[in-house]
Amino acid sequence: MSNANSSKVMRQHAEQQYAHELNALKEVDQRQRPPNWELSPWAVATYLLGGTLDNGVEISPKYIGKRRLVEIAVATLATDRALLLLGVPGTAKSWVSEHLAAAISGNSTLVVQGTAGTAEETIRYGWNYAQLLAKGPSMEAVVPSPVMRAMRSGKLARIEELTRIPAEVQDSFISLLSEKMLPIPELDDYVQAAKGFNIIATANDRDRGVNELSSALKRRFNTVVLPLPDSADEEVSIVETRVASLGRALELPIEKPALQEIRRIVTIFRELRAGQTADGKIKLKSPSASMSTAEAISVVTNGMSLAAHFGDGTLRGADMASSMIGAILKDPVQDRLVMLEYLETVVKERDGWKDLYRACHAVL
Repeated sequence: MSNANSSKVMRQHAEQQYAHELNALKEVDQRQRPPNWELSPWAVATYLLGGTLDNGVEISPKYIGKRRLVEIAVATLATDRALLLLGVPGTAKSWVSEHLAAAISGNSTLVVQGTAGTAEETIRYGWNYAQLLAKGPSMEAVVPSPVMRAMRSGKLARIEELTRIPAEVQDSFISLLSEKMLPIPELDDYVQAAKGFNIIATANDRDRGVNELSSALKRRFNTVVLPLPDSADEEVSIVETRVASLGRALELPIEKPALQEIRRIVTIFRELRAGQTADGKIKLKSPSASMSTAEAISVVTNGMSLAAHFGDGTLRGADMASSMIGAILKDPVQDRLVMLEYLETVVKERDGWKDLYRACHAVL
């Protein structure tokens, strides 16, 4: 898709949305770049973590967390080992994967979305049957997968939800990552990876055992575990940044959400995840939902939409209650009891939270 049309799409690719930052980094980046990289490892890390450049351009943080994790991920991609981003749902694995590909290759679109139905052709290649019937087996009849296109061009390929892919299909990666070559037996030919090619895969901690990676495949990845935010302030900052970005993209006619509303949602999610209140005085039962940072972002964004289109434009507890309850109640019986207990023992007793208490009860 051309940049001229990028303003008309619902969600721009990272390299389109942050093109000005990437260009600014290229202008000041004098450090050595690995083959076929758009930026040096230092500039890639700066793009993800944020900072102010010598030319005065402010780089917004894409990942708020431990710097060392980003450095390890970037350094891995500069070697011949693939990168596996592992973590519970909502720890920004896909977000980090997309921005790494945008900064390193200038192209984050070479993606394979892993599902239970992902076939080997999705990883390797398919066939254009019209060409196949007309001319027989030939390279022109091959339909390259995103992985094959990345190999040819020396770019990064992204594999989302690797553990959702059936085990026999996962094995396609073993020889590909070892030999950096993709055989095409039908043509007695092969595609060799150009310099710069590598793979970033993501996997969900909670999917362990669904299609567990074999030892042979694990050895070909360097694993970086992305944790949940360490502190409430860090999580609030993440939610605030992403909500502001989504609000602009969706063109919601609403003022910036009050920080106190974001903090309330983050506090509720963190307390229910931890099984105790922030001060440690009250033990709580945890619901079955993951209540990740990504879900907190979704709750606030949905509340902004309600406030914009059916309210006065100011985000309040009543606007967030229904989507918050929906995010927490995955089991309609057990999770409802957990939420009711939390409302009575914690939310009801907190100063300034009565509006949220009443709004949640109205939904429940």
